[in-house]
Amino acid sequence: MRIFSFEKQFGREITNFNSKQSIFSRIIQHNKPVQIGCFYIGAEGIIGSHPATVNQLFLVLNGQGWVKGKEGIKYHIQSGKAAYWVPREEHESGSEHGMTVIVIEGEDLEPLMNEVEWSNKII
Repeated sequence: MRIFSFEKQFGREITNFNSKQSIFSRIIQHNKPVQIGCFYIGAEGIIGSHPATVNQLFLVLNGQGWVKGKEGIKYHIQSGKAAYWVPREEHESGSEHGMTVIVIEGEDLEPLMNEVEWSNKII
């Protein structure tokens, strides 16, 4: 699993079209079909362990929770962060208090965000 950030400080300011106080954080660019979905994971909710069928990007919009990849380690994740799993990678996610997540899935999908070192393990 890889962890990325799409937080404001990693974006770039938008000034064209008379834009003001606007930041853009690129997430992906892709030429093949993709599927985009939204998960609402409730308090004490879990999306059980299963293999990714294609590359999968898990972007937390609000709330917080945890993610686990092939390493079997739970990592704390919150809004502004994204987890990335490759095909056949076993993964799982959940939340103690709830979180809303956008999931983007696609063949040859590769994130364009800043990859971050993420040592925020849940033990």
